[in-house]
Amino acid sequence: MNTRPAHHPVRGAAWMITAGATFAAVNALNQWLGIRLNLASTQVAFWQYGIALLVLLPWWLLQRPPAWQTRHLRQHVLRVLLAVAGIQCWTWALVRGVPIWQAIALVMTSPLFATVGSALFLKERVGLPRWLATMAGFAGAMLILAPWRADFSLYSLLPVLAALFWAGYSLMVKAISRVDSPQTIVFWLFVLMLPFNALLNVEHLQWPEGNVLGFLLGSGLLTALAQQAIARAYSAADASFVQPFDYAKLPLNVLAGWLVFGWVPPGRLWLGAAIIIGASYWLMHHESRKG
Repeated sequence: MNTRPAHHPVRGAAWMITAGATFAAVNALNQWLGIRLNLASTQVAFWQYGIALLVLLPWWLLQRPPAWQTRHLRQHVLRVLLAVAGIQCWTWALVRGVPIWQAIALVMTSPLFATVGSALFLKERVGLPRWLATMAGFAGAMLILAPWRADFSLYSLLPVLAALFWAGYSLMVKAISRVDSPQTIVFWLFVLMLPFNALLNVEHLQWPEGNVLGFLLGSGLLTALAQQAIARAYSAADASFVQPFDYAKLPLNVLAGWLVFGWVPPGRLWLGAAIIIGASYWLMHHESRKG
């Protein structure tokens, strides 16, 4: 009997684009909180994911089997540490004024870091085509980063660090997904992030008020919505089909940065992003052929 889930391409694409648009709104909100309202990055991350956890918790409690059921808590703790490190680097970059267009393009190098990591840590065989695609992707990142320019800031490296940490997180998810369900993986991600983010935010741990509270509520609610949209996208259609629609997050974040801050990206963004996306798409296509 065929147990393959139904493939609804239009629905899957719509949910993935919805996730990209929602995350673009989250990034703009977080950047406004840091630049205009002077919130620390640790404070933004703590409330963003804490509120998202409260929103998603009732849904998880209704899951059968229970979403928290696992025998691999240690592995979950290690992968969440990597996720938290990536989130802190990402949020720090936003509140320090790294333009959204630059940050989102650089963080798209994460699959390329994952390719290198799979060779170094998982001992997977990485052939010449994958190495060439990886080097091309990093060349595109350097074009966007432009460290040779006079206006280069070290804060621009934070999205690259975030991509590195999230690549390690992805490798651990790849390993643990063989024994735990997607619901369990996401549940422990949000639950374990709360104490980690609280420890990092202990200096700024206070109840937000006024406009700050409103913006943080919006960030948390939209983060929960984006997570649900991603889950629904992958449940509605094949992963190999919906993944390219994730690249819509680049123009959506560029639009958000322009609407909120008036940032207009230079031409090198589109060339560098095209190289990164092309390299990532090649890797995805290569892996699907191998599979």
